[in-house]
Amino acid sequence: MSQTGQMISKKEFTKLHSEIAPFIHRTPVMRSRLLDIEAQTQIYFKCENFQKMGAFKMRGATSAILALSDDQRAKGVVTHSSGNFAQAVSLAAKSLGIPAFIVMPSSAPQVKKEAVKTYGGQITECEPNIKARETAAKKIQKKTGATFLHPSNDLQVIYGQGTAAKEFLEDFPELDLMITPVGGGGLLAGTSLAVDFYSKNCKTIGAEPFEVDDAYRSLKSGKIEFNETTNTIADGLKTHLGDKNFPIIKDKVSEIIRVKEDEIILAMQLIWERLKIIVEPSSAVAFAGVLRAKEKFRGKRVGIIISGGNVDLRNLPF
Repeated sequence: MSQTGQMISKKEFTKLHSEIAPFIHRTPVMRSRLLDIEAQTQIYFKCENFQKMGAFKMRGATSAILALSDDQRAKGVVTHSSGNFAQAVSLAAKSLGIPAFIVMPSSAPQVKKEAVKTYGGQITECEPNIKARETAAKKIQKKTGATFLHPSNDLQVIYGQGTAAKEFLEDFPELDLMITPVGGGGLLAGTSLAVDFYSKNCKTIGAEPFEVDDAYRSLKSGKIEFNETTNTIADGLKTHLGDKNFPIIKDKVSEIIRVKEDEIILAMQLIWERLKIIVEPSSAVAFAGVLRAKEKFRGKRVGIIISGGNVDLRNLPF
């Protein structure tokens, strides 16, 4: 399906979820009375930090690998990622018994590099920029015949990421709004598709740092915008939207809220303190968006997808 660009149907989406279900966790939803008071609304947190390998990306990686032919699987998969998708592809490939070649920027957190090795991914390091990542991945592809999996701009990956929202709405069909962080756009696009399929009244909103507000600007201008700088603590959100996910986001996402760096840190700290769970800075961006725009969310039932919990504990912002 990702090859043809054909949009998925609700029936196919439901089938895809049942196919990846044996390889992923159905993650819990948590609540906190104190965080409800803080945000002046009712918040439900879908905890993808408890997903296998610690982030929602396990869903998309599994979905993309399952869509490959036997011939393609035999040659393995290759991707470039600063961390979570690298881990997801490594673990999904290991679960399905195929090789995984991972290009990682030299600046990627050590904790994420170590995790990739643990899951059996074969790492190639490169300079920390998109061009270097893409060049290294193409080289590996040429040498091995492996299939390239894009972390966020592949329809099979997008559909897989959307299964978190499907589960969320099955457990809490009364949600009025669902909010996710946005970096490459895979989670936001997949979430908006699932919300469209499985809810009549829920709307999808994105949240991103002011320091990397390309998705906000893209929604405003109607074309994919890029970032001049990536000076944010949210290391998972430094990428930009792609031609597969942007049309979905443009069509189905009502708005994107931008947040400041100190607001991300505060939101992260509150989640650690009140929910007693570990979340990474990128994950805290959605909750930061709710805290920033309280009047928008007041009186609504708000679902937040906590995207991951892979943190370098030696390097916390608080």
